[in-house]
Amino acid sequence: MNSKNSLWFMLILVVVLAFGLVALSGCEEAPVEEPVEEEPDEEVDEEVEVDEPVLDEVIEARLASEEIEGDFMTVWAENFSDHMYEWSDGMYQLDVYPMGTLGDLRDINELAQLGVVEYVFSDFAWIGAFVPEAQVFGLHYLWPEERPWEVMEWVVRNGETMDILEESYRREGLVPLSIMFEGWQWMTSNVPIETVDDMQGYDVRIMASDMLNEQYLALGASPTPMDYGEVYSGLQTGLIDGQVNPLFAIKSMDFYEEQDYFTQIYAEVFVGIPTINMVFFDSLPEEVQQEHREWWADAILPAADWINERHEGDLEAMLEARPVIEVNEITGEAQEGFREAAMPSHEVFIEEYGGPNAEAIYNALVSDIEQAKEELGIE
Repeated sequence: MNSKNSLWFMLILVVVLAFGLVALSGCEEAPVEEPVEEEPDEEVDEEVEVDEPVLDEVIEARLASEEIEGDFMTVWAENFSDHMYEWSDGMYQLDVYPMGTLGDLRDINELAQLGVVEYVFSDFAWIGAFVPEAQVFGLHYLWPEERPWEVMEWVVRNGETMDILEESYRREGLVPLSIMFEGWQWMTSNVPIETVDDMQGYDVRIMASDMLNEQYLALGASPTPMDYGEVYSGLQTGLIDGQVNPLFAIKSMDFYEEQDYFTQIYAEVFVGIPTINMVFFDSLPEEVQQEHREWWADAILPAADWINERHEGDLEAMLEARPVIEVNEITGEAQEGFREAAMPSHEVFIEEYGGPNAEAIYNALVSDIEQAKEELGIE
């Protein structure tokens, strides 16, 4: 190779080397990422426990209430309906029918007995036409003047009375779910009543009950059984001199508009008895039956608080509307004449009006009340 050719060869070699270096500098080896070990998935229990529904089919039922919309029985029946709907996730559907929508007071008790409606919420007197033992709850001077609602709850939870009551109800195709305190019964009139002598000739409306009739006769009154919806017109026309009811009824039914005197002798507690048709009740799952009994027992005290507060407001409203009304509460020695006149009727209940289990339920209730008073520290 001559010198000229050698020179060209060297130039070409330099250019080739230069381009090679540039190419190598742009092709640095990318860093190799270390493999990341993934955390193993937590084990998932494929068998997730799910609460079984209480009912596997919808149950539809009807409850006939003795009272109008907004009054005790209808309000607490609606509370029960709401509870059962929520407790069963919408599977238990109970419709409540206030007074007058399904018949009069005797009608609705008979409808429940026949199973035409599944429930009735009635008082001891009207249901007493079917189950005479229920009249025991209205015997005069049986319940203590102090905290009778607490005594009532004790009787339901711990006493023997409810077992005998249920036996008596089942004889007529019914089941009692509880007993509820709805307040003390008040007598209203257009003449003052201060002693038992003032009861002479007092033509007073009472609920249809042989036992109540006997008791007011014993006090010297002239009792007149009359349907609840007819009382106002009876007062207005002078067909009756007065009536007996708790304060909420006197207010909601406007009886106070026709009466000037309210008298409390602390003789008679108004007892409501939520009741269910026996065949229907026995067809329900055991868990549903137990929920019925527990809810109504649990409702006794809050329902008493509700009605006591309601009564305070109702009395205040009636006195404001008619300031001429005079309120008289007869206690202590002034009450003795009423008590002495009333007590012999207890024996009449056992011998004549209380049904096959009269003596058993009377003795059980008297004993239960005494035990409850002792447990609760009530004189």
